Amino acid sequence: MNSIKQYLTSSIGKKVVMACTGLFLCVFLLEHIYGNILLYAGDDGAAFNEYSHSASHNIIIRIVEFVLFGSIIAHVFQAVIITKDNAKARPIKYAVSTSTEGSSWFSRNMGITGSIILFFIVIHLYNFFLPYRITEMPNGATLAIITKAAFQNVYYVLIYCVGVTFLFFHLLHGFRSAFHTLGMNNKKYTPLWKAVGTGFALLMWLGFISFPILFYFNLAGNNIPSI
Repeated sequence: MNSIKQYLTSSIGKKVVMACTGLFLCVFLLEHIYGNILLYAGDDGAAFNEYSHSASHNIIIRIVEFVLFGSIIAHVFQAVIITKDNAKARPIKYAVSTSTEGSSWFSRNMGITGSIILFFIVIHLYNFFLPYRITEMPNGATLAIITKAAFQNVYYVLIYCVGVTFLFFHLLHGFRSAFHTLGMNNKKYTPLWKAVGTGFALLMWLGFISFPILFYFNLAGNNIPSI
């Protein structure tokens, strides 16, 4: 037990936790975007509502939800610790830094992009998870209806677009970094993980950003009733 604790609190152990929780969250994104795509079914939101209802009453999904929230907390917690550890290890900033050559602003500021994404997640949960699962839905409203209403609000559309754009850049670096941390970074597989990571980040961005844009400009969801 002590050896496990020592490993998890070590520098590499913290990064492994970051990598594993990050990859788990990537799996969740695939499941989440699949559910959202049902909004395009053209059935008044019936498939999306049924999917959401089944997920909220499935014991396995409920357990996965706890794991999901735990992963988000662990991912954020480890990110804060690693950032502090890095700051302590290099307390003096050099006048000229060569370590950032060839790297993007986003890869050097994963903490900032992660903080913006966390802010977006909180707003997202407040708009959908809270009324659907904890408090109370508006009279006669379904999850598809409140989703449509949110995507017709210009302020939420802007927040959503900014959130998923920062998610794209976070994934672009984080996906490859996770496999690097897990030791899958040899010359043979590095180009593969880079291509897969770029493709995954782009797929998530295009998929998620399509919802607010298409709904806001009335190019989708016209069959779903309004509040």
